[in-house]
Amino acid sequence: MKIVEVNERTDELVEELLVVWESAVRATHHFLSEEEILKIREYVPEALRGIPHLVIAEKEDGIPVAFMGIADGMLEMLFIHNAERGKGLGRKLLTYGIENYGVTQLSVNEQNPSAKGFYEYMGFTVFKRTELDEQGNPYPILYMKR
Repeated sequence: MKIVEVNERTDELVEELLVVWESAVRATHHFLSEEEILKIREYVPEALRGIPHLVIAEKEDGIPVAFMGIADGMLEMLFIHNAERGKGLGRKLLTYGIENYGVTQLSVNEQNPSAKGFYEYMGFTVFKRTELDEQGNPYPILYMKR
């Protein structure tokens, strides 16, 4: 497995990352309906193209299996393909983000306890909670920092 920083976000890469995103969301975001997943999916390509720092973990064949996006020391996204969960990729990526981009903050859905637990394990603690997500939906967000 290798970690790669991506500057050029080709349509092919965005499609591959969309597969990773959807696999991760379906495995961990049980609070979202099918309709909501499909609605959010429409905005993921734009987010992938717009994030200042996109870092992916890829297999030896170059196929992405995990990715994270960082902006101004904030982890904006971290998704791992369900088939690759539990293999240390999240830790590897987040450590890379901390060491290379000074990641000190992130936000996580309160209804995704495994992600919250992972971030706590990585040294982050909750400092703020909102009842609604950034789109105004009723999904509480926990803001965490190191």
